[in-house]
Amino acid sequence: MSVLTSRRGFLKGAAASTAAVLVIGVAPSGAMAAGSAADTTMLNPFVKIAADGTVTAIVKHFEKGQGPATGLTTLIAEELGVSMDAIEYEFAPSNPKLYNNTAFGPIQGTGGSTAMFNSFQQYRKAGAAAREVLLQAASHAWDVPVAQLKLEDGVISGAGNKAPIGEFVAAASTLTAPEEPRLKDPSEFKLIGNASVRRKDTPPKINGTAMYAMDMQLDNQMVVVIKRPTRRGGTVASFDDSAANNVKGFIRAATLPNKAGVAVYAENTWAALQAREALDVTFDNAAAERRSSEDVYKELMAAVNTVPEYNLTKNDQAEIASAIDKADKVVEETFYFPLLAHAPMEPLTCTIEATEDGGVILHDGAQMPTSPHAALAQIFQLPMEKVQIKTMFAGGSFGRRATPTVDYQVEAALAFVMTDRTRPVKLVWSREDDITGGYYRPAFAHKVRVGLDADGNIVGWDHRVAGQSISKGTPFEAFSVHDGVDHLSVEGVTPTPYSIPGMFAGLTDIKPATTVLWWRSVGHTHTAYVMESMMDAAAVAAGRDPVEFRLAHLAGDTADQKRLTGVLKLAAEKAGWGNAGNGRAQGVAVHKSFGSYVAEVVEISGDTENGVKIEKVTCAVDCGIPVNPDVIKAQMEGGIGYGLGHAMRDEITLEDGEVIQQNFPDYEPLRIGDIGEIETHIVLSTEAPTGVGEPGTPPSAPALANAIAAKGPRVTELPMNKAGVTFA
Repeated sequence: MSVLTSRRGFLKGAAASTAAVLVIGVAPSGAMAAGSAADTTMLNPFVKIAADGTVTAIVKHFEKGQGPATGLTTLIAEELGVSMDAIEYEFAPSNPKLYNNTAFGPIQGTGGSTAMFNSFQQYRKAGAAAREVLLQAASHAWDVPVAQLKLEDGVISGAGNKAPIGEFVAAASTLTAPEEPRLKDPSEFKLIGNASVRRKDTPPKINGTAMYAMDMQLDNQMVVVIKRPTRRGGTVASFDDSAANNVKGFIRAATLPNKAGVAVYAENTWAALQAREALDVTFDNAAAERRSSEDVYKELMAAVNTVPEYNLTKNDQAEIASAIDKADKVVEETFYFPLLAHAPMEPLTCTIEATEDGGVILHDGAQMPTSPHAALAQIFQLPMEKVQIKTMFAGGSFGRRATPTVDYQVEAALAFVMTDRTRPVKLVWSREDDITGGYYRPAFAHKVRVGLDADGNIVGWDHRVAGQSISKGTPFEAFSVHDGVDHLSVEGVTPTPYSIPGMFAGLTDIKPATTVLWWRSVGHTHTAYVMESMMDAAAVAAGRDPVEFRLAHLAGDTADQKRLTGVLKLAAEKAGWGNAGNGRAQGVAVHKSFGSYVAEVVEISGDTENGVKIEKVTCAVDCGIPVNPDVIKAQMEGGIGYGLGHAMRDEITLEDGEVIQQNFPDYEPLRIGDIGEIETHIVLSTEAPTGVGEPGTPPSAPALANAIAAKGPRVTELPMNKAGVTFA
């Protein structure tokens, strides 16, 4: 049956079944659709209500800790009229026709802090539609006008009647869902914006019942680890597994069909790792990458000192350079940002098993189910319907689980292809595998010259960027590359919300020395650092207060300027800006990313020689309607810590094309004692919700850098410890 037909048909068949399950959803276009679980014509399901009244929200975004399992469930519960205790959730199967990310197009996936942004109305409508058909069913049963009925806490009542919603599921499944159900007015919200609503996924994560991909233990499964070349572009020439045969539990080894590594099969993870260690592999590195970090550094620095490849602002660089030369004061800085690894706490893993009908199931913390779904169908030469993706919890990602190449899922599929497919295959990456052979935040360099007039106002801004495009050459190129410019390289620089007359921005692409990928907040990780460091340096040169200087350049009437002004003033007020304690210093930064506005004030003690201590971070965030304040605060705290930790001491370095760092001892994550206190203030708003997973990260490092600069040198090359900053 066609999608169109199914949208028109609400709940066909199974209406009289005692096991009826009401399922209602909203089509990607926003149109309502619904069906019964027993009805194969069912489309776009987001809400399930069993005959016993059990409500289940179908969550289309994977859960890596950012909170959609709670947020989307809250939207359903709010509009339907049930408590958070009365609603469960389950992850959606892979089906982009039903569960696409409306911000991405025809792709089911999670990323770009879009989970709430693209689902807010969709899930509310689904909950509201369920409420309305249940009320209609009760109206028919009791012969009472719908207007006299209400649904609260899972119970329908009115005109002297009262019954739980489970009693009306079968009858409701015969009714037509409204295309545009009435949504609650925000003044009626009980759950949305309620700070007492706690995360749904916390209990299972605490008591150990939450199932991550690494927890998969299927009957008779094999574990596979891969021996990969240590340089990008290397391939397997030959291998000798004689020594591996002495490892108990080792099954066999085989070169992957694409020669990208040797798959080591074993009865368990320990045996697989030991056998891999015993394997003697010869790699062909004739075409492999040989550049060092120093080579990449020199290449990027040379690029920002030449005419950029792309003119982003279409302004004449020579004219702007001339205006800056004539300014009363000129501030100039060059910045460098190294490669960074994502390093999620749960290393990459997934499991593939065969189904009785000739298909396969992938068990995965799947960030972009559409991509591995298509890749597996191609590798196994199966129709799409014979491939299932079962999404599990993921122990962090920060972008790592969303590679355009579907790298680890393809490895698992290739390893499975080389078996008789009678035993499930679980692929396991060690942390060393991911740190040394993964995908990285690209290295970038910026060079900026800013001219100031006699009153300390900006009269010219020349900004050159050089780095590696993430999207070019991938399936996402059409999405983010326009006129040759990958906007992921320069987002945060242009367009800028600051009122800057005479701005030039240029970009030069450099061939990457490694595989590169979006990293938490993507381009904003380096652009926010540069923009906010330069605004700070310009304020200092102008002899003006950094907060006042920013506000003066945000004095326009655009929504961005107003909302950035709001968070900047709020953060400054709550931080006691200008009143740092004795021996302390404050730094500020404000930035918009992924539709959300965040300002942060970092207060430090100590100094760069004897040890800088981050005493407090005060954050203000405007992310529209705050669906779950507890989740928002957690995401701000996590984003701030993630940004600060990497800025303080992390980088991925290359020697002769090989990654030097191996694990947390030499790629150290933020420790709990590194930050004293984080205080988050949420702006009350009636605007549509925007993302919170990433926007906390970009302002954190420049706010710290500006605090350090208030007491000492300005850090323009990261990580900070490499630039001479010690941390207490």
